[in-house]
Amino acid sequence: MDIDGRLREFAAVWENKPVLRTIYSHYYQLILKQCRPGPTLEIGGGVGNLKRFAGDILAVDILPAPWLDVVCDAQQLPFAKASFENIVMFDVLHHLANPPDFFREADRILRSGGKLVCLEPAITPVSWVFYNFLHHEAVDMSQDPLQRVAPSGKDPYESNQAIPTLLFGKYQQRFHAIFPNLRVTRTELLSLFAYPLSGGFKKWSLIPQRLVSPMLRLEDRLSPVLGRLLAFRLLAIVTKT
Repeated sequence: MDIDGRLREFAAVWENKPVLRTIYSHYYQLILKQCRPGPTLEIGGGVGNLKRFAGDILAVDILPAPWLDVVCDAQQLPFAKASFENIVMFDVLHHLANPPDFFREADRILRSGGKLVCLEPAITPVSWVFYNFLHHEAVDMSQDPLQRVAPSGKDPYESNQAIPTLLFGKYQQRFHAIFPNLRVTRTELLSLFAYPLSGGFKKWSLIPQRLVSPMLRLEDRLSPVLGRLLAFRLLAIVTKT
């Protein structure tokens, strides 16, 4: 199978960077803790890390890879109505060309009471500087994430990291009006120090492995106070009513 070179590169960094694995394992625990018992769909399975962490998840992505269960577009999902109790997404929503198309699909395939759990970039005063100047993905706070655009056949890695912050903040009321069956039932700002110091999927890291777990515990305590200023991640829970 022909695998996108960027997936291969990300997989190699994952295997060789224990700092990254520790931080992401913490994130995966946060995601899975929000899920209901029952069938769970992962959108944007990428290099397959969450599936390794919780093997009973059905993983899909738009780019083919041997560890995925299905190759498909998140905006046109090949699943029957009310197929899943949970949909989980990690760094995927801000890559979608038309988020409204995905949310219509989420409404269709989620069971009543089911959850969509998203962990995405958060744009705060501090993270904006990092994401805008030190990260390759765009940050466009002027975009309307609920305005559908014509399909462009864009590269799946193109993105706007501002989309989750806009969608679950400024545009949340409109989101509820457009999707009355989907309610944003929780948002949480988290990830203060460890993630930016780790360098993410870059090969470098400014934090030694022995300090990662203590720093993550400290972040959990400080996030409710400092999240609006410093947070790099946004956890959002959308429930189908």
